[in-house]
Amino acid sequence: MKKYLFILISGFAFNTAQSQEVTSGLRFSQDNVMGTARFRAMSGAFGALGGDLSSLNVNPAGSAVFVNNQLAFTLNNTDTKNKSNYFGTNTNDKNSSFDFNQAGAVFIFNTRNPNNNWTKIALAINYENANNFDNSVYSEGINPTNSVAGYFLSYANANPNRGQLGIPLRIIKDNDYYQLSYANQQAFLGYEGYLINPQSETDENTVYTSNVPEGGNYAHKNTITSEGYNGKLSFNAATAYKDRLYLGLTLNSHFTDFRQTTVFDEVNDNPNNNPVDLVSTGFDNEIYTYGSGFSFQLGAIAKVSEEVRVGLSYQSPTWNKLNDELRQSLFSTGYNFGNPANPNLSVTDIDSNDFMIYRTYTLRTPGKMTGSIAYVFNKQGLISLDYGYKDYSNIEYSIEADSRNELINSDISNQLKAASEIRLGGEYKIERLSLRAGYRFEGSPYKNKTTVGNLNGYSAGLGYNFGGTRADLSYAYSKRNSQQGFFSQGFTDGANINTINNTVSLSLLFEL
Repeated sequence: MKKYLFILISGFAFNTAQSQEVTSGLRFSQDNVMGTARFRAMSGAFGALGGDLSSLNVNPAGSAVFVNNQLAFTLNNTDTKNKSNYFGTNTNDKNSSFDFNQAGAVFIFNTRNPNNNWTKIALAINYENANNFDNSVYSEGINPTNSVAGYFLSYANANPNRGQLGIPLRIIKDNDYYQLSYANQQAFLGYEGYLINPQSETDENTVYTSNVPEGGNYAHKNTITSEGYNGKLSFNAATAYKDRLYLGLTLNSHFTDFRQTTVFDEVNDNPNNNPVDLVSTGFDNEIYTYGSGFSFQLGAIAKVSEEVRVGLSYQSPTWNKLNDELRQSLFSTGYNFGNPANPNLSVTDIDSNDFMIYRTYTLRTPGKMTGSIAYVFNKQGLISLDYGYKDYSNIEYSIEADSRNELINSDISNQLKAASEIRLGGEYKIERLSLRAGYRFEGSPYKNKTTVGNLNGYSAGLGYNFGGTRADLSYAYSKRNSQQGFFSQGFTDGANINTINNTVSLSLLFEL
């Protein structure tokens, strides 16, 4: 048997981290319908309306629609429920989060010259959580075929098309973990944890086989817990021409803070003739991603008539600079049959107290075009429709001095596609009371339409105007199915996940 091993994983590594994958690029490219309660109650269909601080996320011309200065704050509570099915076993998990979601103000400067057709200028500043990453998913079941050993084998064995050259035994014996590439680090963990073994004990050997007993029926448990947010601070300027045409520009500063912990366990009781009987494996990963980014938006709203308004807006790509920190640990137990009369239970614990820090990299998320139309009747009600288009295949990683750039971006191009989004919202006023409702549809960003499916959402809300102060309350529901692989390669089996989000938001607005 190999000796007990405790490795302190620290220092700086200059290779591609685990988070730089298709799923991660998609995670930081998607925005939810967040913001004020009125905005959420109408499912974000504000591209041709404006007059709400969160409408600037859709069309920056919307600030020029305001009549008075306004200050707004929003609190919301989100409950996420995940139903998982892994090879016929159903499990449930849920998460609840409460946050200060939005804060902003808009200031209106009217033109005093009656001969000037540019009637006003609006300046606004607004902060919002563009996405909330708080979530928890638990899956368990009996896999009839595949073991997690396949994950470590995929890294250990030569795969030149992926920039993985295999890991010779000589390097493993050096125990110089942090100097290895990410691929070889994974192979190192599998080898030291008894999951994989070389076919021969020669330094030149680069072919490894699984040490997990054959026979299938591996009992798996997988827990994924995540937390964090994508925050956005927006600086907006807009103007109105004869109160018929509104033009706007927004500059956005983005903030990313994301942490995800994955705890995977495998147990088997298969009989075998191996010198080592591997009974169980625990493999934990914790990834922390943080950084900042920049984007801009351009937009226009036109009053075709007193009742009809149309809008068009462009959201640029977001240029992010991100950092990854990774901590991994592997725990395995097995019996050593070197002495058949007295087999010894052996435990291997490969753990880390510190995170590995990876080189800063850039992630460009795709831009978005939105076309909108709204109908306002008798200043008492309205109905609004937005159509958005975003091409997720344009997500692009750039990692300095890394040959995998082309491969990662090729995976994105091959797996992802453009997706359409439809938002429909309505509002009806009864004196000081406003009643609102909305519907949202977002198409799958995946070509196979199953890795992440379509999203359907419904919303409702009400508001009451006290005069210089208004209170808004909303409820939003969304549902989406996905197929979540536990690991990115080698062992890609995963669970079918049904995710339901329920969000309640409360906004207070003050005229200044």
